[in-house]
Amino acid sequence: MNVKPTGYLEFDIAEISKSLGISKEDTQLYFTDGRRISFLIERRAIEKIPNSQLAPSEGAGYDLIDSRGGHWEVRSLTRGGIYFCPSYMVGSGRSFDEKGFFEKLNDIEGYFITDITQFPVMPYWILKETIIRKWWNSDNLGATTKISKTKFLDLIEEQKEEI
Repeated sequence: MNVKPTGYLEFDIAEISKSLGISKEDTQLYFTDGRRISFLIERRAIEKIPNSQLAPSEGAGYDLIDSRGGHWEVRSLTRGGIYFCPSYMVGSGRSFDEKGFFEKLNDIEGYFITDITQFPVMPYWILKETIIRKWWNSDNLGATTKISKTKFLDLIEEQKEEI
């Protein structure tokens, strides 16, 4: 498989470890946890989507606003995979709602997806919402839009001419 990403986010693990006063191993562990790294990835994504800015609040239904006012969602590809439904549908006691998923797709331009498992040099993909919609319509996302890392990379490989 030869999956070519849109680009890479690079971090200096030695400098981060030193400045935080923790081991490189703990730094690696911390920066490959999607709950912890998402804040930083959102801020690094701004440099990769020219003239973009952060959403006005953490509670917005998107993470970034591009130069034309379009909304973008930032997601992490983890060892456990990735999901494309709204965050409020993920977690204990929460459930998937197809209508809410399509409302999300209708509101965003696409996703900025980073493979955080590759920290400190993490590939990222910028995918239009039309690609995610196509994956859903072809039954590639499963019942809740969560797919494995392998499945994501396979789908990217199949889509590479459209990315």
